[in-house]
Amino acid sequence: MKIKVASKILDANERLAAENRKIFRNKGVYVINLMSSPGAGKTSLLENTIRALSSSIRLGVIEGDIAGTDDAARIACLGAPVVQINTGGACHLDANMINDVLKELPLEELDLLIIENVGNLVCPAEFKVGEDMKAMILSLTEGHDKPLKYPLMFQESSALLINKIDLKPYIDVDVNKIKRDALSLNPSTRIFEISCKTGEGIGEWTAWLKGLIG
Repeated sequence: MKIKVASKILDANERLAAENRKIFRNKGVYVINLMSSPGAGKTSLLENTIRALSSSIRLGVIEGDIAGTDDAARIACLGAPVVQINTGGACHLDANMINDVLKELPLEELDLLIIENVGNLVCPAEFKVGEDMKAMILSLTEGHDKPLKYPLMFQESSALLINKIDLKPYIDVDVNKIKRDALSLNPSTRIFEISCKTGEGIGEWTAWLKGLIG
């Protein structure tokens, strides 16, 4: 019974995600579903991305959190259109939540929309929201065992950003193992080593984004 119920939920979400995708295509907006565990650096990456692209790419953000508006406030300070979604306990954003807030964004004025999902390495990977691609951040401090422990997240992500790379000399983490395991799960994943603190690797990431948007 639980399997049937879960299947129905995912099927309904797929239909709504397809509707969202149609809206985004009609508006000419490229959409990224950004995922990670809590504290990996999603909002910091968004801040760096907005700063790097604001002169050439019109970027908007949907912020997903269980509670609070701190992240949305950080994005708003940079002048980017942002909408906050508080799930009230749900561990992920779904297509219906995204659809409910689209009217609050000037989609016709955007080139790129980044949806910052709730911090979680499990549920967000299961639910499409209408995105063109999923991307994920793994902070170096989380360890090199995460790809094999949370395979679906890595299988679903077209880009993997290994953040806090500036800490590499100080912690016992095998970055090459992270890369090998991630590529074994998804050979087409694009991997970036970045530091949101120092700016390392941000240029490579944003140049790649520009190429996707065209």
